[in-house]
Amino acid sequence: MRTLFGEYAIDDKRERLDFERVFGWLSETYWHTNTTLELVKRAAQHSSLVVGAYRREEQVGYLRVISDCTRFAYLCDVFVEESHRGKGLGKSLVRFAIDHPEHQVNRWLLVTRDAHPVYAEEGFVPLPNPEGWMCKTGK
Repeated sequence: MRTLFGEYAIDDKRERLDFERVFGWLSETYWHTNTTLELVKRAAQHSSLVVGAYRREEQVGYLRVISDCTRFAYLCDVFVEESHRGKGLGKSLVRFAIDHPEHQVNRWLLVTRDAHPVYAEEGFVPLPNPEGWMCKTGK
């Protein structure tokens, strides 16, 4: 699938992704500390959807989704290169994933430390019953 957003193209072609660039971005974020290029590649390989945003041939954004493609999808690793932020590209990446024909699920989840207003504009709300959720950290 492919869509245009202003001067950007957004698509789900895995072979087009520049994982060295993605690794560089994600390794500097608070949610990917102690990562490696191989882990970034493996995470993408086992995700149901990976999306790139491109200005001409240069990749400037990334997003991935973990999902069963039926009921549940977890939106993660949403990243737009700093010089391309503030133009709505991140929101367009999120819309691309939510509108993707293979991901018409009834529950989308995500975790963010500081972008709640951005995701609220796309319909995300706090969990209605967070006390029911549990987690286990590994390694």
